[in-house]
Amino acid sequence: MKTWQLIWRIGRFRPWLFLANTVCVFTIFLCLQAPGLAMREVLNLLTGDAPVRLGFWAIIALLGASGAGMMAAHVGIVLSNVPFIFSAAALMQKNMLSSILKRPGAAALTDAPGEAVSRFRGDVDELTVFPLWMNDIVGFALYSVVAIGIMLSINAYITTVTFLPMLIVVVIARAATHKVERLRRASREAAGNVTGFIGEVFGAVQAVKVASAEEDVIDRFRTLNSARSRTALRDRLFNEFLGSSFGGTINLGTGVILILAGQAIRAGTFTVGDFALFTYYLGFVMEATGMMGFLIARYRQAGVSIERMTKLIQGGSAEDLVRYGPIYVKGELPEVACPSRGDADRLIDLCARGLTYRYPDSERGIEDINLHLKRGTFTVVTGRIGSGKTTLLRVLMGLLPGDEGEILWNGKPVGDPASFFTPPRCAYTPQVPWLFSDTLKENLLMGMPEDRVEIQAAVYSAVMEQDLAGLETGLDTVVGPRGVRLSGGQMQRSAAARMFVRNPELLVFDDLSSALDVETERTLWARMFEQQDATCLVVSHRRTALRHADHIIVLKDGKVEAEGHLDDLLSQCEEMQRLWKGDLGKPE
Repeated sequence: MKTWQLIWRIGRFRPWLFLANTVCVFTIFLCLQAPGLAMREVLNLLTGDAPVRLGFWAIIALLGASGAGMMAAHVGIVLSNVPFIFSAAALMQKNMLSSILKRPGAAALTDAPGEAVSRFRGDVDELTVFPLWMNDIVGFALYSVVAIGIMLSINAYITTVTFLPMLIVVVIARAATHKVERLRRASREAAGNVTGFIGEVFGAVQAVKVASAEEDVIDRFRTLNSARSRTALRDRLFNEFLGSSFGGTINLGTGVILILAGQAIRAGTFTVGDFALFTYYLGFVMEATGMMGFLIARYRQAGVSIERMTKLIQGGSAEDLVRYGPIYVKGELPEVACPSRGDADRLIDLCARGLTYRYPDSERGIEDINLHLKRGTFTVVTGRIGSGKTTLLRVLMGLLPGDEGEILWNGKPVGDPASFFTPPRCAYTPQVPWLFSDTLKENLLMGMPEDRVEIQAAVYSAVMEQDLAGLETGLDTVVGPRGVRLSGGQMQRSAAARMFVRNPELLVFDDLSSALDVETERTLWARMFEQQDATCLVVSHRRTALRHADHIIVLKDGKVEAEGHLDDLLSQCEEMQRLWKGDLGKPE
């Protein structure tokens, strides 16, 4: 899809708002014709140089009607522009977010989150106003056609010479497009580097403090911001240069009119009213020329924004950015549907064969791993640091795109694990849970209606009832960014409660109990086994979990070293013996 096609689709997303803007813009430019014509009639009436076509009251009526029309049109523009811009922005942002969420979780973004935010904000803003600018340029063009037609009927020679600078402006704008594109891309990238660094710093405040690296972080921020300032300055200066070039043509055209009109007035072929009309029209026609040059430059910049947003939705196209759909900018938001469980969702057995994944440009990953889970069993994946435990879970659930292997749910192949392993079939708690800066209740529900779930039962299963009693407002306590107001154990159990609320067939935990004390961990597993037919796949090295396990899989260097029951592994597997003694370091 070419840039102009995407812009046209944006304009058609809210056709009535776009049409209203079009009508209002054209009304303004139609009304702008009146003052020039009235000025010509008044001056000709005062000087007596030419016959007057309109009387005094006709001139007053003409000016009054044009003024009223312009006021109404300006109100209409405000009422149509604002909802149009917000609707178009919401559409593109929703489509980008939707495409990102369809990606494997561990590969959703190719750049830092801050860089992604700059594309959601700056690049979207670049495109939402472009259809409205197109209305402006069409309005300017129609105005110019009428104005130039009137001027040609008065004096063709002066009109032709006056508008020669217009050609110069168009040539300058055309020649500058590649420079504009290059400067805008550099400016956007520099801004993304700054926002991305800020996001990373906010997410690693504790690490910065532990390392006493505050000054180094500030110096790095200063360096990035200086680079951003330089690129933004070059971008702005070049745009201002183009703007001043366009504006300078107005002064040049006015000078031409003064020279040629003076001679024509002396010869009696040009009146003072004609001179005033030419000067009045010239400003608007030259502004139209400047607008044309401005749009040619910004068209290139819009292309840069489309390229950046398309890159963000890896594998998507420009068409995906403007795919029509509901955006809910007003009124009630749609209710989040509770996952409905069908017969096909019920887990009987889960089988994975030959799962293989290698991280790009690395030898790390997993290779040829087989996994078999039966309903109601408790399976633990264990191994030393770097053995591939978390990678195995991510590949199984589609959070990483597996290189080889197949997954069978009740004997049937799973084509897209990322979309399949979701509630009510599966729920997952990662090693480092993510909580949003909202209430604890909203972090558990994540939009689900409270009256459709058993939130208190989920809190009990996650061993959080005593923690809630200690929080200021219980479930309504705001946990802060990333759950900063909670302890590590509370964050892990909050994420577990979020899983239990959805009552999935398969519970997947990645080292859930790493931040829990022994007693809390024992209680958590005991309550989990109270759930009828609970099927669990757990990454852990803790003895409590290993003792509860029906089956243990020991990983080493991304491969299955051994598997079986705890007693058998402790007697036969050297790697399991190391783990049981607490040797969790990376293998030499």
